[in-house]
Amino acid sequence: HHVVFMPRRIEAVLRANGDNSILGRWPQPSEALGTRSVFGLPEGRWKRSSWKVKVHQGSVLPVGSITLDITSPADAPVGEYSLSVKTSATASVGSSLGKLLLLFNPWCQEDWVHLPEEEERQEYVMREQGLVYKGSDNYISSMAWNFGQFEDDIVDICLKLLDVNPKCLSDPAKDFSARCNPIYVSRVVSAMINANDDGGVLMGRWDGQYDGGVSPTHWNGSVEVLRRWLKYGGNPVKYGQCWVFAAVMCTVLRCLGIPCRVVTNFQSAHDTDKNLTIDDFFSDYGVRPKQSPDSVWNYHVWVEAWMRRPDLSVDSLYDGWQAVDPTPQEKSTGVYCCGPAPVKAILQGHVDLKYDVPFVFAEVNADRVTWMVFADGSKKNIFTDTVSVGQNISTKAVGSDKRVDITANYKHAEGTEKERAVYNQAVKKVNIPEENSNGIHDDKPGVSMKIVELTKPVSGKDIDLELVLNSNDNETRTLVINVNVQAMRYNGIPSSQIQTELKEQKLLPNQGRVKMFQSLSMSRPTMFN
Repeated sequence: HHVVFMPRRIEAVLRANGDNSILGRWPQPSEALGTRSVFGLPEGRWKRSSWKVKVHQGSVLPVGSITLDITSPADAPVGEYSLSVKTSATASVGSSLGKLLLLFNPWCQEDWVHLPEEEERQEYVMREQGLVYKGSDNYISSMAWNFGQFEDDIVDICLKLLDVNPKCLSDPAKDFSARCNPIYVSRVVSAMINANDDGGVLMGRWDGQYDGGVSPTHWNGSVEVLRRWLKYGGNPVKYGQCWVFAAVMCTVLRCLGIPCRVVTNFQSAHDTDKNLTIDDFFSDYGVRPKQSPDSVWNYHVWVEAWMRRPDLSVDSLYDGWQAVDPTPQEKSTGVYCCGPAPVKAILQGHVDLKYDVPFVFAEVNADRVTWMVFADGSKKNIFTDTVSVGQNISTKAVGSDKRVDITANYKHAEGTEKERAVYNQAVKKVNIPEENSNGIHDDKPGVSMKIVELTKPVSGKDIDLELVLNSNDNETRTLVINVNVQAMRYNGIPSSQIQTELKEQKLLPNQGRVKMFQSLSMSRPTMFN
């Protein structure tokens, strides 16, 4: 006769997947915190348990073996669990059943990361290759990227990343318990991808000097970056820039089961003082070193992660795509991280919501204000550009290599009353006087200027430009125009002086198009804002 031992007790315990040297610091698993669960058969005895077990329908008890179906709750913390079983009420120690990894589940309707469409789940969770968009708003290019989230060792590296984050090291019991929440986990990952203040994965560098590491353009996949970080004891990998930070974060989130995609914003603002404007300063002799740390990048890359936001609204108002940005730009609650910021909140100008909505709102919809600085230090608003920031926001299409423009998800069409109304509402919510954001002087200038491309920019080739003047004045004007050309890096920081030219031009009343110069040539590769 075969004797079948029915399990009287099964225990699931969340364990750290970290270094043995720090395992002694991990707390005891707790049922109250959701990091320990005891359950068994018959089910009626374990009604209070969040984990469930039942005999598998195909089990054949007379042959001496049993198969069990174990179901975890949708809000169980993600991570590595140890399973043990007791088949006798008198047994003091259970037998180990091994370990299992529990991830977020976008197929499960009760999970906060549930994504309804199968085609989107395949694209944003399962797909290991993708595209990252770079360049400028008029010349968009793509590069292939290997996310590699299902490589054998990547899940262990991702869990290690969670285990060494400062919040876990400070209060591991609280951190382990909070890993049931994709809002919390995505924010931790955003901080840990950069190495600025927490021993994270990547060190950023934008000055062109890459001693002790490799240029950010070296990377075409996340796996090598994450493996290097683990191999060298958690020391930061050198070097990354925005597209590398974002792509590596995409790998980690997909590995953990959070649907996500890489997004590129062209003409992306970096607003350092939270006033939703980008301030450019000029003197009467041309461009001068910037007094404001604000800048406009040719492009900037971040991640959108899909999740519910019950912390912000009970009626699902802010559920869906959330902007999360691991590039170290500004601190959020004292740490270099950004998001998750609901894209729906950004669209509506709800900048009073968590997390970092004002910063992302400015990236896609800040006004760009040009100031003339005089010798006595005073300044005058000479132009406000309300439309150029936030162009052609792009991501890869579902199921194909086409580029999809998702700008409409972030803001209403430029030039519309709705877009201005949302912007003005956002300015009021950040407590900045509206007139400072929209410009001090609203009078239409008597002279307008525009630089026109005569030839397309090609790296390493000359480019021909012309300055076009138009007069709206009723009087003749004699203008002294100082043309100053500077090379800029893709993040909007001036790199070098190229050319300075002084011109004098007489404009007749209401005179139309006047071409000031042609064939302004530059013999070095450069990027312009």
